[in-house]
Amino acid sequence: MTGTAPTASVPSGPVADGPHWPAPFAEAPVDATVTVPGSKSLTNRYLVLAALADGPSRLRAPLHSRDSALMIQALSQLGAGIREVPGDGSFGPDLEVTPLDPDTAAADAAVDCGLAGTVMRFVPPVAALRSGVTVFDGDPHARKRPMGTIIEALAALGVEVRAADGARPSALPFAVDGTGEVRGGHLVIDASASSQFVSALLLVGARFTEGLHLEHVGKPVPSLDHINMTVAVLREVGVSVDDSVPNHWVVAPGAIRAFDRRIEQDLSNAGPFLAAALATRGTVRIPNWPSPTTQVGDLWRSILTAMGATVTLDNGTLTVTGGPEIKGADFADTSELAPTVAALCALATGPSRLTGIAHLRGHETDRLAALVTEINRLGGDAEETADGLVIRPAKLHGGVVHSYADHRMATAGAILGLAVPGVEVEDIGTTSKTMPDFPQLWEEMLTRRAEQASGA
Repeated sequence: MTGTAPTASVPSGPVADGPHWPAPFAEAPVDATVTVPGSKSLTNRYLVLAALADGPSRLRAPLHSRDSALMIQALSQLGAGIREVPGDGSFGPDLEVTPLDPDTAAADAAVDCGLAGTVMRFVPPVAALRSGVTVFDGDPHARKRPMGTIIEALAALGVEVRAADGARPSALPFAVDGTGEVRGGHLVIDASASSQFVSALLLVGARFTEGLHLEHVGKPVPSLDHINMTVAVLREVGVSVDDSVPNHWVVAPGAIRAFDRRIEQDLSNAGPFLAAALATRGTVRIPNWPSPTTQVGDLWRSILTAMGATVTLDNGTLTVTGGPEIKGADFADTSELAPTVAALCALATGPSRLTGIAHLRGHETDRLAALVTEINRLGGDAEETADGLVIRPAKLHGGVVHSYADHRMATAGAILGLAVPGVEVEDIGTTSKTMPDFPQLWEEMLTRRAEQASGA
């Protein structure tokens, strides 16, 4: 079947007119050892917990990016003390966090959420635990991201959340009027639009007077791996969480223990580099691969194997070697990995189907529409389904891949550029959201000889 037109309109995220980044074309198979910065998901969860802990905490080798900077600024606005201290991480200093004191009256605050889902969803419940009004807003597209569930949840808990005109909002911007405490108890929500609604409430549940019994009703919650991550980090810092009953999470009231934690590298952000092994029929090694881990990026081991790669994890180093072809495959709920998977599917020799990712329409941009638009722009054959994508083999050509201010769209364009000459990525700088060093790391991967994993 030949290329088909997108079944959805061009996504609503911004398309900039600035300089384009010529995506490097791989003249030979890549052979490299790559280390990536810390996990955004873990960094921002630990920052929230540190701000609510019973003493000072330290994050070692955390992520330094726009999303983590926005979280630091937000929690600082609420009264937490966060300072950089020397560490041994390759991508920036450690962070020491002094928790906020919710019993101390504070001046009104303003939080810039940018386009960070963790900030716009995790921080409002924290603001409810302090005294004072906190105003939340963000980038233009942030006002289109789903927020109704967290707003309704706070209202059900007795927290006043209002728009500028005093009405109940459904999205950014809004203000949270905190009184210094939240009673908690049994709370029913519909988190089918984002797992972050569950994580946001679990992270603060121990600080509610009566704890929290959170119940989800509605369609299945997407990205359950991220909720499992939240539960795991809560248990690490001494919080009792009972998740033995599906769609129910019971958090006992109590202290959040101060901690000293090294942040795992971001396995989702490792994905584009591992994908380069398949796109170029080469080899990429990632040392210090955490095992076990709660990160969804650990799925790369099974995903890339299904697409024809040889994948091994030996002495902490993950090694991926591309096969003679990229195989098409069917995948369910690839979550935030989907843009990278879709880029590989566009280069595959057989058809692929991605399912269970309808929630990606509410991410930094409508990722399903964006992927279809940009793959087809290069001559591909992609279409949307009700809950995902179908991508068929087609001969691709050069052209501009638009990022829509979405870091994962930008890295997907970089992957396509490895195998298709003449690809340019609009706004490669948007990768600073979670990986400011991406362009440099990408070009180094293609130019330097592989290092021994033990010496990386």
